[in-house]
Amino acid sequence: MVAKLTSVQNITHKLSIAAADLSAGVDNDMFNKAMQSQAGETALIGQNRAKEALGFGLGVNSTGYNLYVMGEQATGRYTLVHNFINQRAHQQPTPNDWCYLNNFDDERQPIALQLPTSQSKGFVEDIESLLDELMDTFPAVFENPSYQRRKAAITRANEQRYDKAIDEVEKVALSRGVALIESDGSISFSPIVDGKPITDADFAQHGDDERQLYYDLIDELEDCLSEALIEVPLWQRKSAEQLRKLKRETAEQGIRPLLKELEHKHAADIAILKHLKQLKPHLIDTVTELLVPESKEDKSDNFDKRAILVDTYVPNVLIRHAIDAGAPIIYEANPTHQNLFGKIEYTSVQGSVYTNYRMITPGALHKANGGYLLLDADKLVDQPYVWESLKLALKFGQLKMELPQQDVGMVNSITQTPQVIPLKVKIILLGSRELYYALQDYDDEFKELFRVLVDFDHEIPLNQQNLNDFVARVKAHVQHIGLQSIDADAMRRLLEHSLRLAEHQSKLSARFADVIELINEAHYFCLQQLQGQLQAIHIEAALAAKKNRTGRVSESLLEDIKEGHVLINTDGQAVGKVNGLTVLEVGDTAFGTPARITSTVYAGSSGVVDIEREVELGQSIHSKGVMLLTGFLGHKYAQFFPLTLSANIALEQSYGYIDGDSASLGELVALISALTELPVEQGLAVTGSINQYGEVQAIGGVNEKIEGFFSLCLQRGLNGNQGVIIPKSNALNLVLDNEIIEAVNQGLFHVYAVSSVDETLCLLMKKEAGELNVKGRYPKNSIHYQAVNRLYNIANIVNGGQDE
Repeated sequence: MVAKLTSVQNITHKLSIAAADLSAGVDNDMFNKAMQSQAGETALIGQNRAKEALGFGLGVNSTGYNLYVMGEQATGRYTLVHNFINQRAHQQPTPNDWCYLNNFDDERQPIALQLPTSQSKGFVEDIESLLDELMDTFPAVFENPSYQRRKAAITRANEQRYDKAIDEVEKVALSRGVALIESDGSISFSPIVDGKPITDADFAQHGDDERQLYYDLIDELEDCLSEALIEVPLWQRKSAEQLRKLKRETAEQGIRPLLKELEHKHAADIAILKHLKQLKPHLIDTVTELLVPESKEDKSDNFDKRAILVDTYVPNVLIRHAIDAGAPIIYEANPTHQNLFGKIEYTSVQGSVYTNYRMITPGALHKANGGYLLLDADKLVDQPYVWESLKLALKFGQLKMELPQQDVGMVNSITQTPQVIPLKVKIILLGSRELYYALQDYDDEFKELFRVLVDFDHEIPLNQQNLNDFVARVKAHVQHIGLQSIDADAMRRLLEHSLRLAEHQSKLSARFADVIELINEAHYFCLQQLQGQLQAIHIEAALAAKKNRTGRVSESLLEDIKEGHVLINTDGQAVGKVNGLTVLEVGDTAFGTPARITSTVYAGSSGVVDIEREVELGQSIHSKGVMLLTGFLGHKYAQFFPLTLSANIALEQSYGYIDGDSASLGELVALISALTELPVEQGLAVTGSINQYGEVQAIGGVNEKIEGFFSLCLQRGLNGNQGVIIPKSNALNLVLDNEIIEAVNQGLFHVYAVSSVDETLCLLMKKEAGELNVKGRYPKNSIHYQAVNRLYNIANIVNGGQDE
């Protein structure tokens, strides 16, 4: 008996983790070097794989080598990408400017004009100056005496032809004794009596025969007049054509020197010269129609006329770059179709929808053309039309403004189809792992267009370089928020917090944003004490405040256990009952809480029944863990007889969904306890998953689980027999609170690390598990011996024991 007790004690001592190993410790030499280092602030800590992939992707200019940056939020994805691109972008040539011009041949197809960098502003100013000069030149040119003389000559010639025709008719009329009378633009005839035309009253006094004679004569004269004036419309058309020609010639004479000056200034740009050539006849027509003096006009009319000229001739600058700006870097936070590809705006004119080339607005692709465009992939694929349109643009290297609303029907509208713009842009998608693999599986074009994967790690090795970068980033942010400095203890506490976030004693968390968040919250407490240096007490205050803000649920659960609403024992022994450890996630916080695992065993052949699965509360991974128990029992105990039993396993007082296999070790212990009727220590809680060979495997949330059970034990009073059992492979993940470490150091609480089910059984049942001897049997009174005997008896009962 003494030997067995000693053996159990030796195992217990061997599996116990020392207090010094329960948290991460940063090497003092490394820490001091980092604090004294003069390294500048770096955009990202660690992530060498991501840096290499990003450098490769940005360096390859071939089609299809766009990048997908994969990783969680707040791991520095955007910071790294933007920093890398920014270093390269300044060394790259600045893209050309782009603008749209009015297409005078077809106004629905605006012309895209590419201009050298930063010259679009000058070109617009030139066109605006041209319009100002036109407003100054016209209508003054039409008031020139030379123009007025030529216009009067044309008018006079037309009038002379008209007068000549009238004179000839009048001569004939006079020769017949009839006068030709012109009044208010109309012509009439009247008989001459006694040398003067008679009135209608006098004419009525003549006899019928005489009046009929005059009627016939006047009819002949009207026919003669009609024949004489039959060419009047032709004369008027010729006169109008001559006047229009005169106006055009006059306008052209006034416009020619203005355009010549522009043509000379832009002689090296063929596209501008071509546009000016197309602009000239249209401009002449506009001047003759708009600026020919008809009557005196007020100033508002002049402003209206200039607005018409601006809307017709001034280029619509789509993209303008500053000289030596380098390649553009654009991040579009809301990648809708219009935000990416631009949009064509509309206005209402007399109830109809109207648009023109000056109502074309650029999108993020226009702005990033010749550079880099960063997009959130998860947001991108949620937008209608965007993903397919983006793939087409990248595949063919053309930026085409196609309006998706046309597909769904936009009636009574005049739309435009602007000329396509050549597209050369490097797309960087920032997205999740799930989306990346989904696109890989379901979209073949994705593999062709996004060939470079930039994968971000969740954790960063704690080496000297990364430690230097961490300290530099913290110092830079402390100064950025207005504090003078941060002391060494506070810096060390931030490192411990990062290690805790990573759940690893030698790796920092890649989520540096969480460290920044803690610094910002500690800044508040620093200001409360009117101090300029960030100290460890401020960090602790911030952590405590956050725990208090988010701790309502965890405190409520702990209070339920204290009041007996949830049954959890922290001392004594019980058969078939084990304290398991679970982690609950509420919002952005996670906390551990103990859960009672119970099991019952009886004669039957139903096997191991997972009650959680039967009532559809157990998820797939949890159900898998329970099913593994049967494999372990068969492998361990039933090599020479059929495994036959009926057993139920449940997590008591659990009313929500359960997933994960971290309870499988506790469930197995509860099952073996119920099978052997050996009691389990209730002062110990257990977590871990197992395989069919009884090996204990790592689980997640180990720190929260330990702290959850410790809080319960602390509340009830530590007695020195309480503790937790965790997988040995999780020992590296321990970054516990100082309160737990101190309790372990004083022997009031214990943390055990196990690698097998046998070690776990020995700790929880204070009895040797037992090992097979050369005869293939377990030692008498060992745990496994009693388990085999019980299973054998059940098998006999179920499979034929009644026949004996």
